[in-house]
Amino acid sequence: QVQLVESGGGLVQAGGSLRLSCAASGRTFSMYGMGWFRQAPGKEREFVSSISGSGGSTIYAEAVKGRFTISRDNAKNTIYLQMNNLKPEDTAVYSCAISRGAWETRWRYEYDVWGQGTQVTVSS
Repeated sequence: QVQLVESGGGLVQAGGSLRLSCAASGRTFSMYGMGWFRQAPGKEREFVSSISGSGGSTIYAEAVKGRFTISRDNAKNTIYLQMNNLKPEDTAVYSCAISRGAWETRWRYEYDVWGQGTQVTVSS
C-alpha cells in the first residue's frame, strides 16, 4: 500500500522560506510523477507543482513560478518543495500526491494517492 507523508510546514513571515518534504513508500518511486497541491480555507484544492518520475521535467502554477522549486531524490523516495519569497496568499494546507504515470501533470484526476497534508501559514 502506497503511503505519502509530508513534513516541513509551519509559520513564517512574508518574504521568508520553507522547504516541504514528502516521503513515499509502497511503490517503485522513480516510475511515477509526483505533485504538490494546496488548499486554503474556503477554497478548492489547487495545483502547485509537479515533477516527472525521472526528475527531468517540472511544471508550476503561474502563482508560484519563480518562487517555488520542486525536486526529488529517488534514492530517498522523497520529493521536496522549496518555497521562497512566501506571501500571505500562499497560506494553505499543502499535500503531495503520486500520479498514475511517469509524467508530470497538473490534473488532480491523474493522481491516485494523496498525503494528509502539512499546514503552511504566512503572516504579513
